[in-house]
Amino acid sequence: MDLLNTLVDKGLRRETPTRAEALAVLATSDDDLLDVVAAAGKVRRHWFGRRVKLNYLVNLKSGLCPEDCSYCSQRLGSKADILKYTWLKPDQASQAAAAGLAGGAKRVCLVASGRGPTDRDVDRVSDTIRAIKDQNEDVEVCACLGLLSDGQAERLREAGADAYNHNLNTSESTYGDITTTHTYADRVDTVRKAHAAGLSACSGLIAGMGESDEDLVDVVFALRGLDPDSVPVNFLIPFEGTPLAKEWNLTPQRCLRILAMTRFVCPDVEVRIAGGREVHLRTMQPLALHLANSIFLGDYLTSEGQAGRADLEMIADAGFEVEGAGEVTLPEHRAGGGCGSHEGGGACGPAVTDSCGSAPEEPRTDLVAVRRRGAGTDLAPNA
Repeated sequence: MDLLNTLVDKGLRRETPTRAEALAVLATSDDDLLDVVAAAGKVRRHWFGRRVKLNYLVNLKSGLCPEDCSYCSQRLGSKADILKYTWLKPDQASQAAAAGLAGGAKRVCLVASGRGPTDRDVDRVSDTIRAIKDQNEDVEVCACLGLLSDGQAERLREAGADAYNHNLNTSESTYGDITTTHTYADRVDTVRKAHAAGLSACSGLIAGMGESDEDLVDVVFALRGLDPDSVPVNFLIPFEGTPLAKEWNLTPQRCLRILAMTRFVCPDVEVRIAGGREVHLRTMQPLALHLANSIFLGDYLTSEGQAGRADLEMIADAGFEVEGAGEVTLPEHRAGGGCGSHEGGGACGPAVTDSCGSAPEEPRTDLVAVRRRGAGTDLAPNA
């Protein structure tokens, strides 16, 4: 297929696909799916070999968020029966992180619900970062605390944070349909603040919220413009008790096309399979490792994930290997800060869905399991 040959060539040279090419990948049929995966897999292996980076989430503060993001089980007015608790103490968070690190995770992602941190919250998280780094010198720590005020990114960096996550989630034109308590521009501003402070920027999207292919292409190119080092691709988990509980729009094939598109647009960027892979990719998860070079190990913020041991077995069985703590994830031209792609027209961005191929199946509500273990509970975590 000429399209795929062109995209592979561009990916190896870090050139940006055209908008038409992005849409064309989304329009490929299920009959061509393995060809799409194989092509994007060439780009993935060129930049990242067969390494898989493991990341581990620690939910520092769960539920009771004042924002109204329609996809979120922690949102204002959510009736989802999730765990709710206030800030974990630094030693509690460090203990939770240790479980993921013991399971092979290289990065710990510290997440807290809310619009954004107060200065006191930044102090709390800074103490937590130091506690984790005192016990694990080589670990990467990413903070995800919502919208940042001036100077807060710098303080997190001084405390030892390596990265900051803040997703764009969807296109600017449709952002107001999923959230009204803050704006798309607010999110862009926070990613820029993190970047300017010297933190590795992490920003991605959520697929499956009823958006169009054009919307997804828009957010792909918007993310490329922000130049994140890592792009998490989330697949909507339709929690009962949220406005998007009935949005079951994804098939495993569609998810793979989303990830392939992400890889073509972000050839040299850490592409991470994030929330919802177990719900929507299901038994096709091993194929997704040919597209993404990073996954979350174990559970998510408010939902349970696949057993940590099963994740490790899946990686090994698919012929991949867990990336070691001493290995550098990003290619050399990105590892020093900045992607280096602006000279050669490289790309950074997330994913897309297609309107072709398999029709959505019956909702698999049985696969949506609320997290009842790990941080905020007395039960052992899944790692």
